[in-house]
Amino acid sequence: MIPKPISMPEVNTGRRYLSEHELANRWGLSPKTLQRWRSLGDRGPLFAKFSKKVAYPLDGQGGILDWEQRVLYRSTSERAFA
Repeated sequence: MIPKPISMPEVNTGRRYLSEHELANRWGLSPKTLQRWRSLGDRGPLFAKFSKKVAYPLDGQGGILDWEQRVLYRSTSERAFA
């Protein structure tokens, strides 16, 4: 009798990530700007580190799309996002 393979739970959460260079190109910034924001820790979107690789979540709370919505303004008199 051949044993049946054990079914493993689905690990893929479907969350998509952008690399530092992809995000820099999306926003027309230098990758160095994103690096500086990460080192300062007081600006820029959330990021994840996978060993030495940095990635920015695209979807979900705190992701790039969410962050882009939170930094939209109607006029220059509005208080800047902190």
